[in-house]
Amino acid sequence: MELRDTEYRRRGLRPVRRQIWVSYDAVSEHLKKAIIVSEDASFFGHRGVDLYELKEAFKADWEKGELKRGGSTITMQLARNLYLNPSKDPLRKLREIVIALQLEQALPKKRIFELYLNVVEWGQDLYDVEAASRYYLSKSASALDPAEAATLAALLPSPRNPQEKSLLHRRNLILTRMAQVGHISAAEAERESRKPLFYQEEGMPAPRAELFPAQRSSY
Repeated sequence: MELRDTEYRRRGLRPVRRQIWVSYDAVSEHLKKAIIVSEDASFFGHRGVDLYELKEAFKADWEKGELKRGGSTITMQLARNLYLNPSKDPLRKLREIVIALQLEQALPKKRIFELYLNVVEWGQDLYDVEAASRYYLSKSASALDPAEAATLAALLPSPRNPQEKSLLHRRNLILTRMAQVGHISAAEAERESRKPLFYQEEGMPAPRAELFPAQRSSY
């Protein structure tokens, strides 16, 4: 948030923050499961660092000669959001690991997840799950169905610059994974994957078509 505030001030603009803090229990189980399967499948089993994923990330980056695959757990992402910056500096990654281990010692898993849901970036000026849910879907984060939950989870890797095709693909992949772990049925995943992005339910405000201004007709 401070990083984005600085960017606004450099452009001579007033910083804007949309944040509505909610508890862990006030978030849809669909969304929590969607985030787990897409961001950190072993979250409730590790102690802050997934050694296998971290090793695979370092291996992939070494082979490609670049720093792209992060291998960060939800706890590591929280550490970065709370205390560090988004640079690709290897030393920053080391600090991220150390802080994540300390967070896991100090806090229970549900509290870590709750903090993550309330500080992670979900889009321009959107800094928590409730604000994001109301902005994109015109409903509370407690009322999300599987498709809506998967859509929000699909935004996390690139919240400020979502691309329609990649977002739709990622949403449907998350729905498939949710079915694979038994959170929803295969039939439900298939049904939900046929829904358009940010679809409009009867009696609800219009969806956020301005997210993809060149492709509004697809809604």
